[in-house]
Amino acid sequence: MTKVATVEPIPVSYPEPNDFNATRHLCLVRIETDDGLVGWGEAITQFPEASLATRAIVEGMAERVVGRDPVHTNAIWESLKDRAWWYGYAGGIASNAIAAIDIALWDLKGKILGRSVLDLLGGPIHDRLPAVASSHAHYSDIGRMVEEAQEWLAPGLHGVKVGFGKRGDARLGYEHDRDVEYMRRMREGLGPRPQIMIDCGWAVRWDVSTAVRRVQAFEEHGLHWIEEPLGAWDPEGYATLRAKTTTLIAYGEKEWTLEGFERVLATGTVDVVGVDPGRAEGITGFKRVTERVEAYRRQSNAHAWSSAIVSAASLALSFATPSAKLFELKPLRNPMQHDLVTTPFEHREGWMYRPTGPGLGIEVIEEVVDFYRAERVAERV
Repeated sequence: MTKVATVEPIPVSYPEPNDFNATRHLCLVRIETDDGLVGWGEAITQFPEASLATRAIVEGMAERVVGRDPVHTNAIWESLKDRAWWYGYAGGIASNAIAAIDIALWDLKGKILGRSVLDLLGGPIHDRLPAVASSHAHYSDIGRMVEEAQEWLAPGLHGVKVGFGKRGDARLGYEHDRDVEYMRRMREGLGPRPQIMIDCGWAVRWDVSTAVRRVQAFEEHGLHWIEEPLGAWDPEGYATLRAKTTTLIAYGEKEWTLEGFERVLATGTVDVVGVDPGRAEGITGFKRVTERVEAYRRQSNAHAWSSAIVSAASLALSFATPSAKLFELKPLRNPMQHDLVTTPFEHREGWMYRPTGPGLGIEVIEEVVDFYRAERVAERV
């Protein structure tokens, strides 16, 4: 029987062109078996101190993984959850660590059994999924941002999700008239068919009346969904917004555990539930969340805005649930998507197709991992 031999957490740092070339941080996990198979996982840690903390927790959790059969993903996940309550009962760094380990174990499980993660999840629900460009608004000139979006959609993408309140000079999310003008010109420039989604992000702080007024104005130009306009948790505010608008409301991305997502779903105020397997306790955690999303008859949306490892997990999970309706791709070439693996994820004329190959279906290039190890990046700065 194949057993886990080593569990190695690897903090990495890399420049992200889709985020105005900001340095972003992840904690990868490399798990190797006693017969030489390697599985890869990832935690979306975002900040350097979170990567280091996740590494420490993964190292501590390794004793519950080494020597185990990697095919037993659920049993190991439950064991890690049992340990994690001491330092992350409701989520946080503990959930990051569980996520990275779990994704790597599913990758190994597929390689051992000779099946894709999608097969192990029960097979594809969809033949294909529409792809949308997911990036941030960066420039001061609205016309330039419209032209950029037109370039992204030219190869056939079905829509664009734009982050407000991000790095750069766009200043979106702060002034009513500028925001509405941006939305008007985006619709005018992209035409009637592409979906336009707006992600308010962490820096935009609307009160309820501002959110209602802004979304009502956006609706005149066909906004598909508004993401986190009132942050991660405001059930009364979201109820008011939903009663006064028709646009889909998306949030949930900041939740960690099934209990957290259940709390959001129970409010009845969310239409699109954002879930990140690199944060929400891996493939096992994501699957449990989407089962509840399906029960509530809501839409799930995989947050795959980090490396190709989480993209691979997100793609398999999206194809395995009827609640997924689209798949987000970062439009600008970046190291963790295009250099990390031998075959980067790409759409075909605007569509994503079923992932194939054993495990996650990716081949991670370890020289690239080594190049972006956080300590080596720090040495080069």
